[in-house]
Amino acid sequence: MSRIRASRVGEQIKKELSQVLQQEMKDPRIGFVTVTAVEMSGDLQQAKVFISVYGDDEKKKESLEGLEKAKGFLRSELGRRIQLRHTPELVFKFDGSIEHGNHISKLLEEVNKDEEQ
Repeated sequence: MSRIRASRVGEQIKKELSQVLQQEMKDPRIGFVTVTAVEMSGDLQQAKVFISVYGDDEKKKESLEGLEKAKGFLRSELGRRIQLRHTPELVFKFDGSIEHGNHISKLLEEVNKDEEQ
């Protein structure tokens, strides 16, 4: 039962965080951030927020710094929007799956070019 609830809460947090990041944030470093997934701990005390950032490593570093700085604001916004007894601690992590997929696509394109020649 609690895994289903954690999953639902994670989805809700993902939706609300995405909205806050797009509409409420004034920090230019956070402009290229997309929330790709949220994993909740079983006790709902911690939310691992997986993000994807459009840009190079420097942009990623800046975005993560901006998110860390905005953590308090983001938690209070989540607390206002979602009815939970405790607003979970936010932990931001990079989601490498999109980059990994792009890398595989490039490799496949190269293989296909080589076969055509």
